[in-house]
Amino acid sequence: MHPATIAYQALLERIDRWFEQAAERHPGVIPCRSGCSACCHGPFDISVADTLLLQEGLALMPPDARAQARERARGLLEMMQEIEPDWQAPFDVRVLGDARFDALTDALAAEPCPLLDEAGRCQVYAHRPLVCRLIGLPMVTAEGNVLENACPIQEDFPVYAAMDPQLFDLESLEKAETVCLGTAADTLRGNQLDTGFETVIAAVVAEP
Repeated sequence: MHPATIAYQALLERIDRWFEQAAERHPGVIPCRSGCSACCHGPFDISVADTLLLQEGLALMPPDARAQARERARGLLEMMQEIEPDWQAPFDVRVLGDARFDALTDALAAEPCPLLDEAGRCQVYAHRPLVCRLIGLPMVTAEGNVLENACPIQEDFPVYAAMDPQLFDLESLEKAETVCLGTAADTLRGNQLDTGFETVIAAVVAEP
């Protein structure tokens, strides 16, 4: 594993532990489980550190499964380019800007992630991006900022939907994340200052 990936994955495991501890405090309340892919639809932005981590996860996939995921990713990219014809590799989200990217994600909100298998399971679960780990619980940060639960099916589970935000020191994680972003940017972009590069999962999966 790349040193930046090791450090970044250690940070992401802090979020995983936060989620697991919340599940222990609220047994039977949180419906997230293997095969539930309600939040795994529509394109969204991932960081340069997520990109590096995802590349390592792709390399561990069985060749046939990786080829199938690549085909699905290319199909999804074609849909994106029908909406934004001038958007090209490396599919930098900054090129579109917030308004155009939001319109793109809204238009393709029903499209499944190319890394889901036939049973709706993530095939690179241990290497999934940061945002994938944040969805499913409301959070209150150490500085008092609240992140709402983004689960799209939470209204089907009233007790779950009514959960209070769970405390997590997101600000501390974000400070540590900046080092990982710099190292990943240097590795993938040849510029450690290009930490603001963001792309989409399909663009990473579709690479040969």
